[in-house]
Order: sequence, then structure tokens, then C-alpha cells
Amino acid sequence: MATFVAVAEAKGFRAASDRLGVTHSAVSQAIRRLEERLGVTLVRRTTRSVHLTGEGERLYAAVRPALDEVRAAVAAVGELGDEARGTLRIHTSSVAETMFGESLIVSFLMEYPNIQLDLVVSDVAIDIVADGYDAGIQLGEVIDKDMFAVPVTGDLELTVVAAPEYIARRGLPVHPRDLTQHVCINWHPTGESPPYRWEFSENGRNFAVSVPARVLSTNAVLNRRLAVAGLGITLAFREHVKDYLDRGELVSMLEKFCEPFPGYYLYYPQRRQASRALRALIEHLRRWRRSARIGKRR
Repeated sequence: MATFVAVAEAKGFRAASDRLGVTHSAVSQAIRRLEERLGVTLVRRTTRSVHLTGEGERLYAAVRPALDEVRAAVAAVGELGDEARGTLRIHTSSVAETMFGESLIVSFLMEYPNIQLDLVVSDVAIDIVADGYDAGIQLGEVIDKDMFAVPVTGDLELTVVAAPEYIARRGLPVHPRDLTQHVCINWHPTGESPPYRWEFSENGRNFAVSVPARVLSTNAVLNRRLAVAGLGITLAFREHVKDYLDRGELVSMLEKFCEPFPGYYLYYPQRRQASRALRALIEHLRRWRRSARIGKRR
């Protein structure tokens, strides 16, 4: 049944085998045996995709809640020991990962040696419940209201930057709409996603600008390097370009149009009891943030 649920949620045999840590053939055989026992077809396979039949949909709707209860019971028994233990599966975006960096991960794993961390860094939008994650890390403004959310970072600020060489050649934009007359270096989370529309604020009103992109990439680090080389204007988190600004390799512009906004949060479902491993991460995250704030004041 666990294999069937994994196939239903991953929408594929290979993806399910990766999630379960077994071979593709083991997943296929398990589903075939289940179908033979029940006498119905649960999964319809094509060369490109896997879909549940009507019978499969009904079985999934009945089995998934029961399986969650079994997993919760197993987790509760495992938490009877003195130390937090088990596997913690977290999804985060590549940009979010650069915000909390290695210090949080290293200190957490050193404090809890019996917790295994499965950290998936991807910019593909997912449903953490359907995809089997314990929690995710995402910008606060896009997290569903039915989730618990714990701050990972403070407020963030985007800034428009370019190299002095570019500014000397093309001049400074005075208003965000002037960006349409400049050479811009833009970002999108995946190759299939549309280009990011640069967001600004003026007189309490938020608006976005679709900039012309000479370069469109999925790598924000590359975009910053191209901007430093004088190839164009890019949009970046101020935290990521602070050193470049301090050294004079980049110049910030349009600052009065760039308002701070809520940063990244660790989030997880309200309807699911947090495991002891997840609770340990939450408490460690709070201590880590307090120590980081104290360090900045010194």
C-alpha cells in the first residue's frame, strides 16, 4: 500500500522508486501483485506518464489518511527514546538555501547526531504534503494559510545593481520604467518558467516591470557575475551583493522603489503532528536565529 501511495503521489514508477529507495522493478512488481490481489487495475501506464484508474483513485483516497496515521504512530513510538532521531525530509529553493547557508545545517546535525537530513534543493514548485516532505522553506508571501510557519530569515530586500563601467556607458535609470531602455540580466526558477517580473513600490502601490533580458538564466550567481563584468543591470538580494557594493564593483540604484518584504520561513502542515525530529529543527532554528542576531549586534 505504501508503494501504491508513492506511485500515486510521484505520478511515476521511477520517481516512486527514487523516493522509496528501491528498484524500478520492485515498485512495478508490488503494484502488479496488489492489482492481482484486488482483481482490478489501479494504475494506467503509458510510455510517458502514469495515471490512477477510477478504482485507483478510490483506493488512494481511503489509504492515504490511514497510512499517515500509521506513520505518525511509528514516529511516536520512535520518539519514546531520550534523543530525537529519524529522517527529516525538507524541500527548499536554491535561493533560500543561500540565505541560511551551511551554518544552520552543520550546527543542527552536530547537535542531533541521530537525525538523518534529506534536503532537496530545487526551484520546481511542489506540494510538500503530496510529495512526502516533512516541511519546506519558502518566501512567506507564497506559503498557504493553512500551514504553520517559523521564520528562517528576517525581512529581505531586492536591489537593482550594475557595474560602474555599465553606468558610465549607459547612464542610470531614474524610474523602474526606464529599465525597458536598458540591457538587463534576468532570472527564472526553471527553464519552463516565465522570466521574473521585477517588483517595485511607489507611494504605497506595488507594481512590476517586464524588463528586456539580454541574458535569461536559472542561476542568480551567474547573473551577478555578468553584472560585475559590466554586461548589464540585474536584480539581486541585497544580502547577496553586499560585498560587491562595499568594494565598489557594483552600484545600487532605484533604492527608493525597493521596499523590504517578509523573508523565508520553514513551513509544515497544521493538520499533521510535527515529528520529534522536525520539532528539534524548529527549536534549533530559533536558537540559531537568536545567536545570529546577537552576533550582528557585536
